[in-house]
Amino acid sequence: MRSFLLPILFSCALTPVFAQSAGVDYKVYSTTLKKEVTIDDIVKDVVAGQVLIFGEQHDDSIGHLLERNIFAALEGRFGKDLVLSMEMFHRDVQYIVDEYLAGQISEKNFIKEARAWDTYKSDYRPTVEFAKEHGLPVIAANAPSRYTNLVTRKGLGALDGLSKEVKKKYIAPLPVDTLTGIYYDKFLEAMGGHTTPGMNLYQSQNFWDATMSYSIAEAMKKNKHAVVFQMNGRFHSEYHSGLAGRLERVYKKKVTTISTFAPADFAAPDWAAYAPLADYIIVTRPAVKKTEEE
Repeated sequence: MRSFLLPILFSCALTPVFAQSAGVDYKVYSTTLKKEVTIDDIVKDVVAGQVLIFGEQHDDSIGHLLERNIFAALEGRFGKDLVLSMEMFHRDVQYIVDEYLAGQISEKNFIKEARAWDTYKSDYRPTVEFAKEHGLPVIAANAPSRYTNLVTRKGLGALDGLSKEVKKKYIAPLPVDTLTGIYYDKFLEAMGGHTTPGMNLYQSQNFWDATMSYSIAEAMKKNKHAVVFQMNGRFHSEYHSGLAGRLERVYKKKVTTISTFAPADFAAPDWAAYAPLADYIIVTRPAVKKTEEE
């Protein structure tokens, strides 16, 4: 299940593209320094024991290319202390992800049985393959869609009826709270200013974020020096709310956020308008779009 808010075809070449596309295909802005910076600056700003969240626009090919290259640059700094965490896989397929990374199952079986997104090969495969080649863990962070759907249909209270095994293995600890403030406001804005009966859809968004933040926190327990590179739709982490806010508030993690999208004003971005979204804003050239799968 994709985030309810929602690439030139993606090249699978593994050569970093920072130099040849910076300023042409993408621009990076630091909201702290209030100036344009580089991808290297983002990577240099990361410290051991923190989470770097890449909030993506799902149909942005340049953004997906940057995900792979930022992850590769982080590996150059942190080596085996680096962890990849992904919204795009659910906790109940973690063992399948692990089997693939260990070379025990074929990619065909991995894609099918881990329920990879339709755009996996073009958008996410390069980053996962880099993790595989370098022996880095990949966290299937999201709640299984059947439980998210349960919340959407019946509300968060319906999770109480799940088995002890499901509660222990596949979802965030209960109860899950629902956020107020800007996260709620942006949800209503995305819904056209209207609520849904019982706000169950909003509750499912909060459940989704709670499970992803829990997955990341659990992974970091295994290595206090770990750096987690989390990939998710940008709604889940903008304004340091959603997933990002939960990591900071509940799990006391240092979090740096990136928001990436393709705006109409790419040639002369309104950085002041975008600054509240994240610690780093990456705008990409809107002409580069993926129209269909290879």
